[in-house]
Amino acid sequence: MDMDDKDYLILRELQRNARTTNLELARLAGLSPTGLQKRLEKLESAGVIGAYVAVLDREKLGYDLMCFVQVNLRYHSVDLVRKFRAAVKAMPEVLECHHITGEADYVLKIAVRDRQQLEAFLVNTLTPAPGVERIRTSLVLNEVKSTTALQLGADPEPKRQPRRARKVQDV
Repeated sequence: MDMDDKDYLILRELQRNARTTNLELARLAGLSPTGLQKRLEKLESAGVIGAYVAVLDREKLGYDLMCFVQVNLRYHSVDLVRKFRAAVKAMPEVLECHHITGEADYVLKIAVRDRQQLEAFLVNTLTPAPGVERIRTSLVLNEVKSTTALQLGADPEPKRQPRRARKVQDV
C-alpha cells in the first residue's frame, strides 16, 4: 500500500491518542473531513489500522504479576502445533504469544493477579496444553518501557554524513 506523509501523520496521532476526533485529525493533516474519512477507510480496509483500543493499567486493575513464559513442545507436527496455538488463544491470561527461534519454541506474555493465580495457570492450564514438554517462567520486576506505538515515516533523526576533512593548502 502506498502511503504518504499525511497517512503517517494520521497514524502517529492515532497511536498517541485514538480518541482524537476526525475533525482534529483532518485539521492536523490539512485535509477536509471527507478526505480524512476516505484515508481512514483505506487504512482500515488495507489492515494497516487493525483496531482502536483503550490501553488499560493492569496494576490498577489488580494484575500485579506480569510474566514471560518460555514453552518447549515435545515434537513439532503440524497437528500438534495447531492444537497448541488454539489452546493458547483460548487462555485469557495470555496477552501475547510468539513462535520464536532459540532455546524455546514459544514465549508467552501473561498477566495474573498474584502468585496463586500464576501457579494455577501454569499447573492447571499451560502444563496440560497439547504438546507442552518444558516451561520456564520469568517474573517481571520492573516494566522499564511498554508501548504499542511503532516508529512511522521518516527516521526521527536523519543520519548525518561524516564531515570530510578539507585539504589544507600550503601558503
